[in-house]
Amino acid sequence: MRRAQPLPPADRKAALAGAGELFLDTVGNVSLDEYERQVAEASGVALVVVRAASRSIARSAIEAEEIVGQARPAGAIDDWRGIPEAGAVWTRRGEVLVVQAPGNHPATHTVWLEALALGYRVAVRPSSRDPFTPYRLVSALRACGFPEDQVTFLPTDHAVARDLVDAADLALVYGGSEVAAMYRGRADVSVQGPGRSKILLAGGRWADHVDTVVSSVAGFGGTACVNTSAVLVEGDAATFAHELARRLGELPVARPSDEAAVLPAFSLERAHALEAYVRGKLDGGRMIPGDRLVAPLPGGGAALRPAVILLDRCDAPQLSIELPFPCVWVAPWSPADGIGPLRDSLTVTAITDDEVLLSSLAEDGTIGNLHIGDRPTHEMRPGLPHEGHLAEFLMRSKTVIRDLVPH
Repeated sequence: MRRAQPLPPADRKAALAGAGELFLDTVGNVSLDEYERQVAEASGVALVVVRAASRSIARSAIEAEEIVGQARPAGAIDDWRGIPEAGAVWTRRGEVLVVQAPGNHPATHTVWLEALALGYRVAVRPSSRDPFTPYRLVSALRACGFPEDQVTFLPTDHAVARDLVDAADLALVYGGSEVAAMYRGRADVSVQGPGRSKILLAGGRWADHVDTVVSSVAGFGGTACVNTSAVLVEGDAATFAHELARRLGELPVARPSDEAAVLPAFSLERAHALEAYVRGKLDGGRMIPGDRLVAPLPGGGAALRPAVILLDRCDAPQLSIELPFPCVWVAPWSPADGIGPLRDSLTVTAITDDEVLLSSLAEDGTIGNLHIGDRPTHEMRPGLPHEGHLAEFLMRSKTVIRDLVPH
């Protein structure tokens, strides 16, 4: 793959667009509906979430060139031949990108398509929880013009995963705090996660914003890094927590392949372990209403009902906990607390009119994205950075100065 030359830009664009359209059709004799139900049953991600992810993957493939173009520095161009005498060229930092894919949400596979658009050769190691999505996507890309040495599906066990990272030029790795610690300090590895997205309800008037919080916590089934895991409330945090728990408690419990499903499903053992973990982290916090979280499903496995835990202070360590189901920690906040409790977050939704506070949030280097007003933390748009633009990691600007050849 490193020796292979990238496809010409026009061919890459056409192949990506074709793959996006094919992804929503039949790939390898597997229809879109059959694929989506496979993913829901195998990963536990609700069918409605998988369906939305399919459309997101297709759109990202079709628009990949435009998406990476939005990340390119305004003063740089793609091809040195366009430099009149001196200028900046946007160039790859390497040739091969390895992706250690997650299984929590199919739409995570939208990101590495940008690397193909930039001329990288991409090797994807799937998660055992969802091998179907990358297999389908790689198959569609191959069918639409990317040769085998351009994009590869490489299932391995965990013992080999680190070897793939070490063998590649660059790597995109998903995981929590342990994974981040493993690769900390490596300039050739970009770690995606953990998210720790938060909402600030300032001003004491939270009643008009409960819908936004419910969506932020439970959208995508609560499985994504952009789902809200902590809410800071100015005013009556306890009353807010009870109302939030009531609203989240209305979500149906169903098998992930059921049309009504929203909540993620796990093996019964994993579900009980997650509930035990939450209860073990209460440490003075109060779960509302305190019922059992594990809901066994017909045919095996269990869904996890949403958990709302009320804390007594906004510097509680539980505010950094992020779990793969709708689990949210609620704490009181006052302007005197400042932005400290909101730092180290992927996304912060700030519902406040305080422009000084908003400026502090916008300028803080530990906050990835800022949503102002009633914008759910999971709201994303093509072309806008997620954890920064991936292209910021994959590319660099290079000076080119040359003699002009007279004609």
